[in-house]
Amino acid sequence: MDFQHRAGGKTGSGGVASASESNRDRRERLRQLALETIDINKDPYFMKNHLGSYECKLCLTLHNNEGSYLAHTQGKKHQTNLARRAAKEAKEAPAQPAPAKVKVEVKKFVKIGRPGYKVTKQRDPEIGQQSLLFQIDYPEIAEGIGPRHRFMSAYEQRIEPPDRRWQYLLFAAEPYETIGFKVPSREIDKAETRFWTHWNKETKQFFLQFHFKMEKAVTQSSGPAPPANVKRPPPLMTGVGTHPANESLPPPPPGGMSVPPLPPGATGAPQMPPQMPMPPMPMRPPPPENLTISNN
Repeated sequence: MDFQHRAGGKTGSGGVASASESNRDRRERLRQLALETIDINKDPYFMKNHLGSYECKLCLTLHNNEGSYLAHTQGKKHQTNLARRAAKEAKEAPAQPAPAKVKVEVKKFVKIGRPGYKVTKQRDPEIGQQSLLFQIDYPEIAEGIGPRHRFMSAYEQRIEPPDRRWQYLLFAAEPYETIGFKVPSREIDKAETRFWTHWNKETKQFFLQFHFKMEKAVTQSSGPAPPANVKRPPPLMTGVGTHPANESLPPPPPGGMSVPPLPPGATGAPQMPPQMPMPPMPMRPPPPENLTISNN
């Protein structure tokens, strides 16, 4: 047979593959791919009979080798039967009830009003840290109940329009109403010595104190800092500040006069004798009215 002048043929290539050869090659590629990605031993529908061939229990088909079975699993018939079996099992399976949600029972009790309170503003004299001390009185608190507290954001409450500059501190104890305090929304110092609570069971008083964290002071400079090797000019003499060392000395005498010596036993700078005042300058009389002065 002459393959050289065959349509679509190429000399030395063996000719164009037929449709059956293309299908056989495609099935072989699928078998190699399936062997790399699928474990046949875990397939519930794969079975090897006593004759050495392989069966598909879902589609009831026979296969001579594993590659043929794997190619069958990728086909339309096997995929359709898988979808039909899944729909049947979902229909016959009993409806499982949804997991019950955990319900939190709300305690019902008769409220007797708001408790008494006292708020004290404090400032640390050493470091200037601000703090608030709350004292809440619960004289008729229920037995076995301790006061509770928590901080609430301004966006959690529904009483006032939310404002990010404020937060709320809530106190609750049965049978009293829950009370809240509006405090600045600043970071709170949670150190052991800066945040503490105490419940006095004898006096039925609850104490809470917390400190705000110190805000870093921002220093404003009028311009960039000068280099380290540049000397700054001396301060101006405005009457306030440093004075020169010879401030107590009197000014030197005019005309090159010598300073008189100090008397024996005297201390301090020598004092100049009082100078005579200068005589007034004679005033020039004004010229007559009819006289004109010409400048040559």
